[in-house]
Amino acid sequence: MPFDGIVTKAVTEELEQTIVQGKINKIYQPTKTELVFTIRNRGENHTLLLSIHPVYARVHLTNESYRNPETPPMFCMLLRKHLTGAIIESIKQHNMERIITFTMRTRNEIGDITYKTIIAEIMGKHSNVMLVDAGKQHILDSLKHVSAAQNRHRTILPGQPYVLPPAQNKLNPLEIDGETCLKRLDFNAGKLHMQIVHTLVGFSPFFAQDVVKRAELGSPQVYAETLDHVFKQIRSRAYEPAIYRNSREDFHVLPLTKWSGTKETFSSISKMLDAFYSGKAERDRVKQQAKDLYRWIKNEKQKNERKLKKHNATLNKAQEATEYRKLGELLTAHMHLVEQGDSSVSVTDYYDPQQKTLQIELDPLKTPSENAQHYYKRYRKLQMSQQMMEKEISKTKEEIAYLDQLLQQIDVATSDDLEEIREELQEEGYLKKQTKRKKSKRQHKKPLPDRYQASDGTFILVGKNNKQNEYVTRKLADRDDIWLHTKNIPGSHVVIRSSNPSEETLHEAAQLAAFFSKSRQSSSVPVDYTKVRYVKKPTGAKPGFVTYEHQKTLFVTPDESIVASLKNNVRND
Repeated sequence: MPFDGIVTKAVTEELEQTIVQGKINKIYQPTKTELVFTIRNRGENHTLLLSIHPVYARVHLTNESYRNPETPPMFCMLLRKHLTGAIIESIKQHNMERIITFTMRTRNEIGDITYKTIIAEIMGKHSNVMLVDAGKQHILDSLKHVSAAQNRHRTILPGQPYVLPPAQNKLNPLEIDGETCLKRLDFNAGKLHMQIVHTLVGFSPFFAQDVVKRAELGSPQVYAETLDHVFKQIRSRAYEPAIYRNSREDFHVLPLTKWSGTKETFSSISKMLDAFYSGKAERDRVKQQAKDLYRWIKNEKQKNERKLKKHNATLNKAQEATEYRKLGELLTAHMHLVEQGDSSVSVTDYYDPQQKTLQIELDPLKTPSENAQHYYKRYRKLQMSQQMMEKEISKTKEEIAYLDQLLQQIDVATSDDLEEIREELQEEGYLKKQTKRKKSKRQHKKPLPDRYQASDGTFILVGKNNKQNEYVTRKLADRDDIWLHTKNIPGSHVVIRSSNPSEETLHEAAQLAAFFSKSRQSSSVPVDYTKVRYVKKPTGAKPGFVTYEHQKTLFVTPDESIVASLKNNVRND
């Protein structure tokens, strides 16, 4: 994911145009790695995101909504103390590096003007955000503390002087030409794209590969001209922000001329970054939170699959019951041929069309009558076993389907959704209930299903776990609203708040049903739809399980961009 120096330059320039001279109204810290600033400038509100996530570190304006903790962390409170009401004086990038400095003008406790800086270093797992006193250049605090034992070059702790990361002695593409860069490259050493990365500041391996492809293994002169062209694009801000997709997904602000996959362009760098990173950090965070829960459900599912295998083996054996009844009846009919102490008897098989002779094994210690009763007893026992196994198999299949549904729900869950899944498992007796002292603060809150808005303005509700599914279908929906669900595939309950939606709205809701299902990566996913009045929950059924009738089916291929646009319709409403 190439949030490199070139992207950092483009973001910095966009932020300069958008929020410089803006006033900071609100500051939040939704997670340990994210800061959100609400900035008012030129009559508009802008939301600035600073993230030091080890994989998704970035800086850009965002339209995403973030849920904030009830009690703000200490660093957030410090930022509010120093920066609430501050004016952003300037935003600068340091030497094409992934370092952005925000200079703020504010007033101290006695009303004097002071300057503070926010320094965002976007460097993968070493990313950090620091609040620095602009005059004294010492650190007031940071999102991540780094002691001298961790880093000999610099210490990032309150009261320490701010020191830039160590210089890498690379060439700045804003200050050189292609010939100068070429002198650092060794064509005989191979891996030219990595040589470019190690030579030029701001270049990622992803973008450097495209530069090498542009030169098409030409002469040194061709490489010099190609590099000159790229340097000119950077200086002239010839940005074309786009997300590129083939077997993976990447982005860049400069056009990639040798890309073989699909390309989605955006009107601004922030919109591109928002689209690319949307949900990724949240899903990663939820994945970490759900690790133990996911493993437990997976283990339970595997246990039930092994149990089902044993039940099927027992059922196959129980299906031999009719054979034992047949032996008992033949032995009873030929009782006159059996003598006490016989170990077997030959009888005529009346059940065989050709009436062949059949050899029946006997227990010589039992009377002829007791031998016949032995076979009848085996028959009755296996018959009862067959009935029991059929019930157990049905029950085990339901359990597997339920656990499979929970696994799918974890894949699309937010932190709150995950808490609802835990509560459900506690209520169903799978997990031990929390003590009163440790009960969740949201235990008595209503489920919060996702809201989307179709192109024609119709609202669509999506339940992302069983609590939300039942709340949407049985509490919020009217009897004549349209209900959707993927056919025979674990997924969300989706409700269109209309009794007669347009075809376009129906297909958009089907997109949501397919996207929030186990088949979100598939094509041509079948989605059933019917009126809510025809959706029923059987007595004693697992949470979220329903039956329905009078349904029709349509087929859609899930498209994440359509889902995002339906969500944006709500935000922009």
